[in-house]
Amino acid sequence: MRGLGIKFAALAGASALALAACSSDDGGGDASPTATGNAVVSAFPLTGISVAVGSKDFDEQLILGQMVVQAFGAAGAEVDDKVNLGGTSVARQALESGDIDVYMEYNGTGWTVHLGQENPSFDPVELTTGVRELDLAENGIVWIGRSPFNNTYGFASSPEVTTANGGAFTLQTMMEYVRDNPDAIVCMESEFPDRPDGLILTEKATGIELAQDQQRILDTGVIYTETANNVCTFGEVFTTDGRIPALSLTLVEDPGVNILYNVSASMREEKFNEAPESFQGIVDAILAPLNNVRMAELNAKVSAEGEEPADVAREYLISEGIIAG
Repeated sequence: MRGLGIKFAALAGASALALAACSSDDGGGDASPTATGNAVVSAFPLTGISVAVGSKDFDEQLILGQMVVQAFGAAGAEVDDKVNLGGTSVARQALESGDIDVYMEYNGTGWTVHLGQENPSFDPVELTTGVRELDLAENGIVWIGRSPFNNTYGFASSPEVTTANGGAFTLQTMMEYVRDNPDAIVCMESEFPDRPDGLILTEKATGIELAQDQQRILDTGVIYTETANNVCTFGEVFTTDGRIPALSLTLVEDPGVNILYNVSASMREEKFNEAPESFQGIVDAILAPLNNVRMAELNAKVSAEGEEPADVAREYLISEGIIAG
C-alpha cells in the first residue's frame, strides 16, 4: 500500500500544477471537448473514454453526480448519465457489478458500511486513506480526492433559540439546556436514536442521556421546518443540507463527536487506470472548493429554491473555471 500512497501523491501533485495553470474561459459557447478554452478540463482530456456515472437519490448527490457527468463530458468522455440510482446499497451494488463506473461516496459510509469496519478515524485524511487502501485491496475500488465539506449528522436551532442563548450552542451546552428545561424538545428521524452513529455518540460525549419524553420523531424534511418554527427546540440535521441556511438555522457546534462524511469519487480500478491523471485532476478540481458553506448553498438552490440539479452543477463548474461557459 505504500506504493499506492506514492502514486496518489504524485497524481495530486500533477493535478495541482495543472490546475494552477488553468483559468476560466471568458468566451461563450457550450462546455464541450471542442469549446473548453482555458477551462480546467482542457488539461485533463478524456477523449475516447466511455464512463457511466451514477449517484444516490438525494439533492446533494444529484448535484455532485451532475458535476461529474458534465465535467467528464466536457473533457471528451462519452458519458452514460445514470445519476439518481437510489440509496446507498443500490449505488454501491451498481459500482461493484460494473453497471456504473463511478459515483460520489462518503468516507464514513465506506469505512462502516461497505468495508464493515469499526472505530473510524476522526481525522479526515486518515479516514479517507484507510478507506482508499482497504477498498482497493479488497474490491478494486479507487477513491479519488476528498471534499473539504463533511456532511455528517448534527443538530440545529432556530434564530430565536440561538439568539436567546447568545450564540451557537455546543453539543455539551445543548444537552445541558435540554436537561435543565423539561419543555425542550429534540426532533429526530426514526432511526437516529438507535443508530450506532446516532444519538448515542452525543450522549456518551456529553455524559447526558436524552429523556424519552423530550424526543420527538419526525420525517427528515419536517424536522427543518419545525425547528425553524420553534416546535422543536433542536432538530437533528445533515450538516450540509441547504435548508439550514435557507431557514436561517444555526448548527450546534460539534468538537468531533459525529463520524466524518467527507466525499470522494469512488471508481472501478479498471476504469480509473484508463486515464488516472485526468480522472484525478477533474475530481480534485470539482471537490476542492466545496466546503460546508459552499455545499449547503448549492444544496439550497435545489431543496429550497427549486432549481434543477443539472443547472446548479453547470453554474458551479463554470464559476470555478472547470468547464467553459
